[in-house]
Amino acid sequence: MLENADLGKLIIRLTLGGLLLFHGIAKLFHGVGFVESQLASHGLPTFLAYGVYIGELLAPLMIILGYQTRIGALIVVINMIVAIALVHTHELMSLSRSGGWALELQGFFLFIALALVFLGPGRYKLHS
Repeated sequence: MLENADLGKLIIRLTLGGLLLFHGIAKLFHGVGFVESQLASHGLPTFLAYGVYIGELLAPLMIILGYQTRIGALIVVINMIVAIALVHTHELMSLSRSGGWALELQGFFLFIALALVFLGPGRYKLHS
């Protein structure tokens, strides 16, 4: 039976980092206005919106490269907790129209990043 935990960790890193990176690239091209409005509606300083670039561009790149993966993954965990708290709390116990959890994507990013905090990058990584 084929067993390679390091290859599995690489696949997890590339999937999480790659999918989350698309969100960061979209914000790079279209701005963080939505995030700013959500922060303002909760009475928080809007300059915090620029932290999304760390959580959705820098951290995914760290994860993909395997450079300081645990730190990058922890940043993603924090980013997702903030996103859920600001935008999605009303959906925590909701189902989507197709019957899945309404926060499947956010849950995926959050829990896979949390798993990487504990797993680490594996052998296939950029050496630091």
